Amino acid sequence: MNEKVLEATVSVPVARPAAAGVPVKKRKPIRRFVLHKIMPPIAKWIYRAMGRSWRYRTDNEAVFTDLLAGGKPIVGAFLHARTFQLLHYFSNPARGRWILMCSQSRDGELMAKLEEGLGFRVARGSSGKGGARALVEMIKAQREDRALNSCLAIDGSRGPRGTAQLGILTLAQRSGGVILPVAASTANDSCWIYKKSWDRTVIPKPGAAVRVLIGEPIEVPPKLNEAQLEAFRLELEQKLLEMHRQLDVETGFVDEQPLQVSKSNGALVQALSAVLASVVLLSDP
Repeated sequence: MNEKVLEATVSVPVARPAAAGVPVKKRKPIRRFVLHKIMPPIAKWIYRAMGRSWRYRTDNEAVFTDLLAGGKPIVGAFLHARTFQLLHYFSNPARGRWILMCSQSRDGELMAKLEEGLGFRVARGSSGKGGARALVEMIKAQREDRALNSCLAIDGSRGPRGTAQLGILTLAQRSGGVILPVAASTANDSCWIYKKSWDRTVIPKPGAAVRVLIGEPIEVPPKLNEAQLEAFRLELEQKLLEMHRQLDVETGFVDEQPLQVSKSNGALVQALSAVLASVVLLSDP
């Protein structure tokens, strides 16, 4: 990939000196030390201990194993709310090697350290900040290492909840990978729902039974017009939502809020399309 093209398509913020009279925020070295050095190993130990106690059952697993053996990169697609159910599942070396995207926020810093501790490669960025740069890093990584798979939450790091964004389609197009929808569910009495988060994160309790449903792969052609891209986006969104509705009924998981928030997000999706247009320009020579 041409590095000059990469530099031209991703803008880099330039630090500016503070204006006279404007107070400069003081760094908090103790808080940073705790966040970077103390919390990650504790979080990893707790999550690993919980994950080892979970009892996974995978439906349609043959599709997944066939793709792993096929030599073509996989681009896993999931809902952000089900991240904690799937991290431990995909950290098993028998399920391949993976690169993930994690936001550049303070919370994202801890999450990135946790994911790296679980054996994942992590690209830092999100739909709100650094997403294009992280997406380029993931594309390059999968082009250079065809045995490396990737995963993205279809609804990004900020939502709207349950609405597919275009980043995962771009990743599949430019990396030459195939999208694999993956759903996860746990019964209500065996999980917690973090109701204050935008995605209503689901965290299985120790010893929980976790169901995983592997969907049918989606091949995304490298060249699509805007209407075709939107059709693929909707197909992925509807398929993954339907997989979760099916699985939630079977596990007995019920949330008072829907999987997808109001569809008044057309402007957001269009704006994201414009942001990612520069990444789409990174086509093969």
